[in-house]
Amino acid sequence: MSSWRLVFFFVITLASAGLAGAQPDAITSYKKQEIMVPTRDGIKLFTRIYTPVNNTNPLPILIMRSPYCDWNIGVLPPEKDPYVKELAKGGYIFVYQNIRGKQKSEGEFIMEGPIDRQNKQVIDEASDTYDLIEWLLKNTNNTGKVGQLGISYPGELALIGAIKPHPALKASSPQGTVGDFFLGDDFFHNGAFRLSFGFEYSYGEEAIKGDTTFPFSEYDLFDWYYDLGPLSNVNRKYFHGDIPTWNNFLAHPNYDKFWSSKAPVNYSDTPLIPILHVGGYWDQENMSGPQVLYAKMEKYDVYKNNYLVLGPWCHGQWADSNASKIGEYIMGRNTASEFRAIQKRWFDYWLKGIGDGHFDEATCYQTGSNVWKQYSSWPDKSAETKRLFLRDNKELSFEQPESHNKSFDAYISDPDNPVVYRSRPIEITYSDSSDWESWLTQDQRLVNHRPDVLSYKSAPLDSDLTITGNVNADIFASITGSDADWVVKLIDVNPDYDKKLPDASQVEIIIAADIFRARFRKSFTKPERVPPGKVEEYKFSLHQVNHVFKKGHRVMVQIQSSWFPLYDRNPQKFVPNIFMADKEDFIKSTQHIYRNKHYPSCIELPVVKSDSKSMSLN
Repeated sequence: MSSWRLVFFFVITLASAGLAGAQPDAITSYKKQEIMVPTRDGIKLFTRIYTPVNNTNPLPILIMRSPYCDWNIGVLPPEKDPYVKELAKGGYIFVYQNIRGKQKSEGEFIMEGPIDRQNKQVIDEASDTYDLIEWLLKNTNNTGKVGQLGISYPGELALIGAIKPHPALKASSPQGTVGDFFLGDDFFHNGAFRLSFGFEYSYGEEAIKGDTTFPFSEYDLFDWYYDLGPLSNVNRKYFHGDIPTWNNFLAHPNYDKFWSSKAPVNYSDTPLIPILHVGGYWDQENMSGPQVLYAKMEKYDVYKNNYLVLGPWCHGQWADSNASKIGEYIMGRNTASEFRAIQKRWFDYWLKGIGDGHFDEATCYQTGSNVWKQYSSWPDKSAETKRLFLRDNKELSFEQPESHNKSFDAYISDPDNPVVYRSRPIEITYSDSSDWESWLTQDQRLVNHRPDVLSYKSAPLDSDLTITGNVNADIFASITGSDADWVVKLIDVNPDYDKKLPDASQVEIIIAADIFRARFRKSFTKPERVPPGKVEEYKFSLHQVNHVFKKGHRVMVQIQSSWFPLYDRNPQKFVPNIFMADKEDFIKSTQHIYRNKHYPSCIELPVVKSDSKSMSLN
């Protein structure tokens, strides 16, 4: 999903040269039509169509379908839009459509409705996409070739369009797309509920037909969410049962059929048309989706239609006019324009026949070194898994602990004093002043002083350390409560004194991170109480990276038990449904993180072999 500010860039595809009767990059302006396009059941959907001025030749069609408000859907003509203005010069028919129940479109809006891939008669987003293409083929001057893309929710709709594709749909690029709402994107991560995002997004999309913002009474929302108390207060004080998605959170606190049927990764398999997945390493909303969707579809890619681009971006940043910096991380180059060159080649070939059609399986930006890398398979097969162990004195080592005693580090997790997930003030998520887009690259020294955050750090590296692929946390822990959250971060620490960039000295930037709710350690479908005092293993993904820890930098691992108010406060006393917890259920818990031979807590790193032979953390 996405902020309304990014929706401006959720425009569709690219244009290029080579049109019959037109000179390369000769188009300078587009004209707009607004039409209510009918679907098979008679519902009419609001649609904007842009066609080049003074062009009489057939053109390919590029579509984006979206739920977002009317004034954000294709308002800027293609030649003026920062995302496509250079590409629009080659000429396409650009089409933007509001989905059912949003703004001027008729029908009922159902957020993230399930898709039945087998039933071709059911009416859903796939059938509406099919009907739009059918109408466009008959009512526009086109070549009979259609492409679709979008970022976030529009990206999911681009994926859905490719699931049961119209014969004229020749290529799709789902970007920043949800993979699974409960396991790794948008509303939950590994069962932990994303409070501020879930609250504000569900209200914004469902309170009225157009997008809106909850009327908060404070600017810094940390205290507002804290004073909210248990999640049961949301309906009691504010929503009163009127927000369907919030009601679904309450009714489905575990990974049941409701969530599994909505997850795009569960209804995606064989890519029937060429698909270009696009994602960002620091995507604060849907980091996991593009990665897991590519991996799932790659298993079934018998037609060689599955491709991937990963870059150093927050959610949708590749659509900006310039992406050379995110938070504390400096790229030193405009990675957005570089991506759009990749995207231009993609649609030029599939819709216009321009180019040789030779595309790299995966094009993944390498952070740290700030270069693009191309791969014939992803993750990189040259990487080998190395375990980075937590050691005594808050150190890290690739050598496994030898001690047989119950060596551990401990802290008290107090729901009444949660760890903030980004620097304050915590503004409204989608406000102009919000740091929501860049918080994953904020300096993590903001929490180093807290006694409930454990920070393990290596010595300065004596050579570069390259990791490419999946990063996993494998933590052994016990608690005095009966439920807990585990937040694990892999961090790159800048040199103690950087002479070239003194202000960047010792800055700590997250490279990979995620949260895991302890009750789901055995099953996301059937949560279980954690036995107090018993050592349990928690192994979960921190997602994929492509990063170089440069010589002189340090590697850090942080562990904590809250990330507020992005994630709700775990009561730490097991209750069947956290959404129905009472104030009395919130208790302090002492957390023990073990680091010995029997319980070797570690981070699994995909180390490129050439580096793994010479690396040292001592």
